[in-house]
Amino acid sequence: MCGIVGYIGKKNAYNILINGLKRLEYRGYDSSGIALSNGTTRIYKKQGKISNLEDFVADKRVDGNIGIAHTRWATHGEPSDENAHPHQSQNGKITLVHNGIIENYAILKERLEEKGYTFQSQTDTEVLANLIEYVYNKIDNRSLEEAVRLSLEKVVGAYGIIVMCDDEPKRLVASRKGSPLVIGVGDNEYYIGSDATPLVEYTNQMIYLQDFNIAIIEENSFTLKTIQNNPVTPEIKRVDIQVDQLDKGGYEHYMLKEIYEQPTTIEQSFKGRIAVDGKSIVLGGLIDVMPQLVKAPRIIILGCGTSWHAGLVAEYLIETYCRIPVEVEYASEFRYRTPVINKGDVIIAVSQSGETADTLAAIKKAKEDGAIIIGVCNVVGSSIPRETHAGVYTHAGVEIGVASTKAFTAQVTVLTLMAIQIAKEKGSIDQSEYEILIQEILEVPNKVRVALSKEDKIKSISDKYSDAVNALYLGRGYLFPVALEGALKLKEVSYIHAEGYAAGEMKHGPIALVDDNLPVVAVAPKDHYYEKVVSNIQEVKARKGNVIAVLNEGDLNLKEMVNDFIEIPSCHPAISPLVAVIPLQLLAYHIALNRGCDVDQPRNLAKSVTVE
Repeated sequence: MCGIVGYIGKKNAYNILINGLKRLEYRGYDSSGIALSNGTTRIYKKQGKISNLEDFVADKRVDGNIGIAHTRWATHGEPSDENAHPHQSQNGKITLVHNGIIENYAILKERLEEKGYTFQSQTDTEVLANLIEYVYNKIDNRSLEEAVRLSLEKVVGAYGIIVMCDDEPKRLVASRKGSPLVIGVGDNEYYIGSDATPLVEYTNQMIYLQDFNIAIIEENSFTLKTIQNNPVTPEIKRVDIQVDQLDKGGYEHYMLKEIYEQPTTIEQSFKGRIAVDGKSIVLGGLIDVMPQLVKAPRIIILGCGTSWHAGLVAEYLIETYCRIPVEVEYASEFRYRTPVINKGDVIIAVSQSGETADTLAAIKKAKEDGAIIIGVCNVVGSSIPRETHAGVYTHAGVEIGVASTKAFTAQVTVLTLMAIQIAKEKGSIDQSEYEILIQEILEVPNKVRVALSKEDKIKSISDKYSDAVNALYLGRGYLFPVALEGALKLKEVSYIHAEGYAAGEMKHGPIALVDDNLPVVAVAPKDHYYEKVVSNIQEVKARKGNVIAVLNEGDLNLKEMVNDFIEIPSCHPAISPLVAVIPLQLLAYHIALNRGCDVDQPRNLAKSVTVE
């Protein structure tokens, strides 16, 4: 959450920073700001989206070859001009941008107030700016690097920061703990970002800072140390993100573009992992730990939001085919209770960004207890893969829409491959069943294309239900998590209250909500739960509920029973979540558009949740 950009070099910093903020706006859009230096520091910041900042700066000076910028998802203090970053110290010497939360800010603030400091904002970040200034003024041989290092030793919490000092106008100092920072290496210039997306149009050479790293950056030099002042040799990695991946590609919104990319991203997530003859799976990232996976007494899957729903699909797959007990936990809960972790337990951490704070903290805890940690992440070089023993990357590409779509199907694809391969290695499925499942996966991209071709029908259905106040989503078995994900998408982008339920649980409470104003979305393709789901639909219809069914092509019986239907191709029950979720994504998208909602930047939300 929150987006950070920095630049030092020979170019005009403003254009690089403002473009970088636009690339990172999915990380937060409550307010934004820029600090520019050409010997003296000028700060411009504004509540609201980055376009507000651009308008504000239109008649201002924007020269300077050094600068830092920030787009905010509010944590401490409401969105306002005063609370926007960058923040300056009381005497204007120190300017910084910050992603994360300083947990002991109140104590630090009280001590600084005792020393005569006053504060203009409600943020923890301004406290850090004043702390660095105070330390800077106290040390004998004044050095921004030393002041940042000593100040961070007093900080409890998470941070990704870039700091400027008026006394050292040709230098930036950056550091991280728990919040990502990437340094892009150019030709006698450096770019800084919360992730690589604002940097790739300038360079593909990246240095990923690790926790407690401090980078001292000048136009012609780069030094990396630890917070204990020990030198670190930077590791430069090549990042293969194409600039056109960051654009809308002719679509009206990133969300719609990413929904339509799923035939490709699903294929990319299994391509190279399924043999050409379609008879075997090779997951190179799991080869060394496969014996432990096969013998695992228990698997715990950790995730948040959409990643948790992907984990629920994997629970059904692993227990069905591998016969290994599985628990799926919210990482935010797992990390704070006292879970029983035994030696040999396997933890699978699922995260699109690889930076999700709760998931990262949870796997560190499980690792200390002796568990084997497996990562399923989308971003190469992110924090979670570095903390795991092994893992498999998804290949969804950059996902900019805040409501995750293609990341979900990429995660489910990879988790499906993992489940099938563990089962094969364990001997809990035979070769024939193994090959049937592989063939079904290979057919998914084309079936998703068929599901996408129903968009016009879905749009017409959305027109009927856009004024709904509540909605209920029902599914069973593999499709119960899909119902949860469909409800989450509707909540996220349309602000309609929606709940997903196991269809059999409807009569244990939710059926009380059913009336002629309630849309009920039933995910009901033909599988061994089909007759049960049909019974649940009849219960809704008996109470005058409006049923929208996701059903298989040619299901005439169910078509006649429901108010509206969306057809999808038939597929193996274990693979059906990858196809059945597509119409639910499109339904949420079109209902949100009808309601005038910003589907790419829903209110109060941001992508890559790097704070608790």
